[in-house]
Amino acid sequence: MDDEKKDQEKEKSFVVRDKRFSAKKEDREESIIREDEKVGGASEADKSSEQGPLPEIDFRNFILSLSTSALIQLGEIEDPFTQKKVKSLSLAKQTIDLIGMLKEKTKGNLTADEEKVIDYILYDLRMRYVKAAES
Repeated sequence: MDDEKKDQEKEKSFVVRDKRFSAKKEDREESIIREDEKVGGASEADKSSEQGPLPEIDFRNFILSLSTSALIQLGEIEDPFTQKKVKSLSLAKQTIDLIGMLKEKTKGNLTADEEKVIDYILYDLRMRYVKAAES
């Protein structure tokens, strides 16, 4: 009799399978992209292609990226996310010090062009920092 009850319970029960967790990785990513499109948002791949190609990754562009961050932190450039100029001198100092540390750690390993870029950027950011700290 116990077996009959178990069989009856099995017939009454059902199994729920969530395809998000049982499907292959590619299928999950594709379904996520389709869900984004249904909502009206573009996928990350679409957004990056609209912005154009990314610059080549090299030391010079890395330093330029850090200097842009410092300029945002000094309040000289609008934050691209908030569209506002916000001054954070402690963060700016930390970023400038980081560039200075990179200069010291890469001493003797940079091309002449890379040395000129890092020297100019450090001088410029330090002068801007002093000016921002005084005001």
